[in-house]
Amino acid sequence: MNFTHLKYAVEIANCKSINKAAEKLYVGQPNLSRALKELEADLGITIFERSPRGISLTPDGEFFIQYAKKILKQIDDIESLFKTESHSKKRFAISVPRASYITDAFSKFTKSFDKSDTVEFFYKETNSMRTIKNLTENDYKLGIIRYGENFDRYYKIMMKEKNLSYEMLAEFRYVLLMSKDSPLAKHEKITYADLADYIEIAHADPYVPSLPFAEVKKEEFPDNSTRRIFLFERASQFEILSQNHESFMWVSPIPKTLLDRYGLVEKTCEENQKKYKDVLIHNKDYTLSELDKKFIDYLVAAKKETIDKHRG
Repeated sequence: MNFTHLKYAVEIANCKSINKAAEKLYVGQPNLSRALKELEADLGITIFERSPRGISLTPDGEFFIQYAKKILKQIDDIESLFKTESHSKKRFAISVPRASYITDAFSKFTKSFDKSDTVEFFYKETNSMRTIKNLTENDYKLGIIRYGENFDRYYKIMMKEKNLSYEMLAEFRYVLLMSKDSPLAKHEKITYADLADYIEIAHADPYVPSLPFAEVKKEEFPDNSTRRIFLFERASQFEILSQNHESFMWVSPIPKTLLDRYGLVEKTCEENQKKYKDVLIHNKDYTLSELDKKFIDYLVAAKKETIDKHRG
């Protein structure tokens, strides 16, 4: 059974005549009859009954034609979708850590397209392990992972095993983020001890290969705060920080426009000497698209504006 035979059978059923169907299909009547016999032989059923008054569907034929019409409709829908959209539609998918400078780059990237462009964007914020999984198992072509520099060896081994290319994007120390009206904001220098009476906002999903989660959690969340709010989505964090002046958060440097929008300030803590890395990754057999390259340009610009300026 093939696609052409399905079309032939449906047209014969519509016309209730092999001769009329042959005319509409621009197929010779003997060829159409032969194709119908082959289809019936393949299925092991009789689709049409022949009589002096013409042809009609058998009970088996009625079921077959119903399904054949559904199949042909689905094929038409697929052809219509890809013929009209696939060549003009642009698609960009990336999996990233929760980082405001990356979101800033993505926002500017999305604004760079014309109204006439047909574009689909997929922007997934998650942890490093899920980003790697998105690239190796799901339909994401580009990713950014974040990890502490002391875990560099673990991730490089993993990326090699999973056939991933990687490139250093940014290296930084976390800063403290808080409301400009927080008592902490008035400190000239902040120590771990100063944070003890405040509420830490944290994202509770770090993961490092080959290490127990408890060890990673301890590494990420040192015991200098007795109260924590664990968030699993990012939309609430700035609202909490701006409204609850007893809260703070460890973050990569934030774009100034975002700080001003929510009335937030950054502060450094000299005791925190941990370095983090943001690494751009993709499959080794994947060639970066023009959309990928365009986004990376915005990403590098945002990194220079936020991360590099902060270090300088």
